[in-house]
Amino acid sequence: MRTSLYTDENRPERRVAFFAGSFDPFTRGHEDIVLRALPLFDEVVIAIGINPDKKGFLPIAVRKQWIESCLLGHKNVRVVTFDGLAANAAVEHGACCFIKGVRSAQDYEYEMQMAQVNHDLCGLDTILFYTHPGLAHISSTVVRQLHALGQDIAPYLPDIAPLNLLPK
Repeated sequence: MRTSLYTDENRPERRVAFFAGSFDPFTRGHEDIVLRALPLFDEVVIAIGINPDKKGFLPIAVRKQWIESCLLGHKNVRVVTFDGLAANAAVEHGACCFIKGVRSAQDYEYEMQMAQVNHDLCGLDTILFYTHPGLAHISSTVVRQLHALGQDIAPYLPDIAPLNLLPK
């Protein structure tokens, strides 16, 4: 097992955080994590994982456009897609760590396990951001379910989310 990907000699000059997920769709909760991470890092890479076995709510290209629209004024955000292991993609994009949001004890248990596996695979640590209480009930799954039932999902999405990209 690796203890650390970096030594003092090869530590990256830029602090790049890697925020991986499906972001289907990108919610206020996701936006909050990114906005809180931005002051701590030189760049935040939002990495949309591609799972060819799943048909998403929004196509990958639309998710990427959606996130870029929501974070338009932030020059230190980059949106990418990846397939395969997030650990490999994080290293490929020069990340110094993963960032993840945690809404509940269930999220914590899952993210702790993933953090340990990712550290074993690539030596990167994971920094957890605890969700603000007013956003803890928001998930992409809930947003998709509400949308399928014809409910207004705008309150759960970033203020400048391009709602015209939503499926009918």
